[in-house]
Amino acid sequence: MQENVQLQVSGLKKQFGAETVLDGIDLSVHKGEVVVVLGPSGCGKSTLLRCMNGLETPTAGTIFLDGEEVTSGGKLITRLRQKIGMVFQSYDLFPHKNIMDNITLAPVKVQKRPKKEVEEQAERLLKRVGLWEKKKAYPRELSGGQKQRVAIVRALCMNPEVMLFDEITAALDPEMVREVLDVMLELAEQGMTMVIVTHEMQFARAIADRIIFLDHGHIIEDLDPESFFTNPNTQRARDFLQTFAYEKRRTNE
Repeated sequence: MQENVQLQVSGLKKQFGAETVLDGIDLSVHKGEVVVVLGPSGCGKSTLLRCMNGLETPTAGTIFLDGEEVTSGGKLITRLRQKIGMVFQSYDLFPHKNIMDNITLAPVKVQKRPKKEVEEQAERLLKRVGLWEKKKAYPRELSGGQKQRVAIVRALCMNPEVMLFDEITAALDPEMVREVLDVMLELAEQGMTMVIVTHEMQFARAIADRIIFLDHGHIIEDLDPESFFTNPNTQRARDFLQTFAYEKRRTNE
């Protein structure tokens, strides 16, 4: 393990039947680093995050957290899921529980922490994202942006060492995107280690320490944001960026 590497992925392969989605991924994420994963639809971005969090079992390869192997399927999988938080596009909030109960359920039931301690932490986090007044509301009463901020708070309340975000603004109206991205920018400023899959190019450029570009299950670019967005190494990445620039122009016309 390299010095200060918090999350290490080595030789990661993932197959679904005859289809190889990830084909030998090697990736090191340092403590406090923000890594943004970009790539076309179906290139394996979400599968990579799900393998990191133990939601998918790799076909081959290993995952290390703080130098300790936590590859899915091993006995440390429960610990892995507590130390690596994940927020999805679909929120996954319990519709029959209010916001405070959604946030406190796992820390109390899974981590066996005192309810009062967890509720105090939930209060601090909800105030931080501007949602304390919604603590007794139910998910159906919130906007998409509010639900996504609650999902982030719920993950943070488990005290993770690493946070994974999988296209969490994809289902939001444009005006709601900003409020979610602001929370993530604040996390980055506070030194949270993050791996982010996003289609928000301006956000990726602003928040990333490194850009990883995936194509056909391979990492074909691993660059700082300025280099990636101004002078990527591969024609494939250049084509990808041109497509996004064209779509943005069409949207603005």
